[in-house]
Amino acid sequence: MAKFKHNFKRIEQKYLLNERQLDMLMSSLAPLTVPDDWGESRICNIYYDTPDYRVVRRSLEKPKYKEKLRLRTYGEPTGESAAFVEIKKKYRGVVFKRRVDMHYDEAVRYLDGAPPPERCQITNEIDWFVCSNPGLRPSMLISYFRTALYAADDPELRITFDRHIMWRADRLDLREGVEGRELLGEGECLMEIKIPGAMPLWLAELLDRFGIYPVSFSKYGRAYCTMISESRRATVAVPGVSKVTEIVRGERARRRERAIS
Repeated sequence: MAKFKHNFKRIEQKYLLNERQLDMLMSSLAPLTVPDDWGESRICNIYYDTPDYRVVRRSLEKPKYKEKLRLRTYGEPTGESAAFVEIKKKYRGVVFKRRVDMHYDEAVRYLDGAPPPERCQITNEIDWFVCSNPGLRPSMLISYFRTALYAADDPELRITFDRHIMWRADRLDLREGVEGRELLGEGECLMEIKIPGAMPLWLAELLDRFGIYPVSFSKYGRAYCTMISESRRATVAVPGVSKVTEIVRGERARRRERAIS
């Protein structure tokens, strides 16, 4: 497989753009940025969680430290396609991403309990995460089209634009296609700026000029909240979600009781 970076440590800021903001910003960025190695690509993910969605619920509470585990491919895979098992950690706003590569079939078997093709420190960290979250299983498919750039004067500064973010909570195998339901509104785009330190002045000035401001946004978190909201309104519950709704309501009731006492 092609060489790739195993470890990332950076600050990630997210922004929701409308079509007008996207067009103006892309035009201004053209002379200042270069397409990265992936350029235009379709990114496909399977997020792993417990049956009661403990991982994403913990993340939505915005703790100082949180983790997520996912299986990622670039494009719709076959069994022999390159895949990445990634554990993403965030502590006080700093993101640490650790990943290992293997064939898609190997990755699925590994996350289902088989030993990894090669053991290393990162697989040890993944194994610890799996052991710490009993019942971990595929929970959400999320795919999107990404345009990825980096600054011409600083390759560590990356800017990505994700369009047509789609999700589904069934058929959780990327070999079954990646179609789903749109997560964003019509014409919206999610931009992420990934930097090792402070944002350069020229980029901050562009964002200010076009009225672009940071937002708190998680693709998996937004899809989960949409699923829960729809299950509450539906006459037929989404499989597995009614139990989660009961758990969430129970936690809220316990918090109210503690507050009163």
